[in-house]
Amino acid sequence: MFISSVHASLIPSTHAQETLTQGVVQNSWSTRASMPSGMSGLGVAVVNGKIYAFGYNVTYEYDPVRDKWAKKRAMPTPRTCFAVAAYQNKIYVIGGYVVGEWGRAVGINEVYDPSTDRWETRKPMPTPRAQLDANVVDGKIYLIGGRTGGPYSSVPINEVYDPATDSWTTKAPIPYPVVEYASAVVDGRIYVIGGRDEFLRDMEVNFNQIYDPETDTWSFGAPIPVAVWQTAAGATTGVFAPKRIYVIGGLPKGEMEGTNLNQVYNPENDTWTFGAPMPTPRLGLAVAVVDDVLYAIGGTWMALNPNSPIYAVNEQYIPIGYHGPPQPSPDNTPTPEPFPPLWVASAVAAAGISGAVLIVYFAKVKKKP
Repeated sequence: MFISSVHASLIPSTHAQETLTQGVVQNSWSTRASMPSGMSGLGVAVVNGKIYAFGYNVTYEYDPVRDKWAKKRAMPTPRTCFAVAAYQNKIYVIGGYVVGEWGRAVGINEVYDPSTDRWETRKPMPTPRAQLDANVVDGKIYLIGGRTGGPYSSVPINEVYDPATDSWTTKAPIPYPVVEYASAVVDGRIYVIGGRDEFLRDMEVNFNQIYDPETDTWSFGAPIPVAVWQTAAGATTGVFAPKRIYVIGGLPKGEMEGTNLNQVYNPENDTWTFGAPMPTPRLGLAVAVVDDVLYAIGGTWMALNPNSPIYAVNEQYIPIGYHGPPQPSPDNTPTPEPFPPLWVASAVAAAGISGAVLIVYFAKVKKKP
């Protein structure tokens, strides 16, 4: 779904917001190198400035500086609709549906180490679930909501994994159970935005549910303007761009086609605005953030349609208020080659000869009466 006339009326002119800063245009999109193959219902995580994309039976590594993808060791259990979180340079892939067995959620917890390109198995999640997110706060990984099986199996469970002790605990449940929501962490709080509520309304909801791990309590923020599910979010940190949560794409209420909406939440004053729309409308995508620059990766065009294209697209978004270092150009322009050694040697020799001539010349001039 492209932006409808109703949705468009909520969106300020993107041209007025675009600002050139240090060689990049704020609030703008560009196309980067695509994944080697398309994926929907994938998960992504960032370690040491590189993006790792997981799905089905493949693992890809993306280097934003070189704009290159590389294939890595696939996770041991092929899955989809799982949760992903990075902590201390390792990536935890938890839960999901086993490929070929949609509706059978698992609690599998497999950990990937990018430095060795190897996987190991950790203690599984107590309540097998899929279509949920994972968020890290103070060294703990929080897995909230999701489904335990097929439709109408959503649960409010909030289970927390401690990588240091390989153990699980249970915390305060989410007020309204949702699946395939967007989530992000800002200042130690977890924001669970949108998703589908299967019991209260049986539809996409605009809830903005906020969890504070320190007090183990929930509250509500301003609702998202357009309710979406099968969406993704990324948060900027305040280092290179103001602290914001960007909820990108997804499936709006009553629609079958993915949207290109870019809904922007400011947690500091609890308000929403809109950013420039994503070039490729889609749902089932993933969002990664590197140095406060967002990457929208993968997804599909239409829900419940086996003929819908599965995208490998990778689109980069420079957020509003960005003031970081210039981003590499997506055209893969090669860096200039160094001068050949022979040229360098010749130049040095020429400079030496010229210098010697000048020294002799000035010496003779000095001796004249």
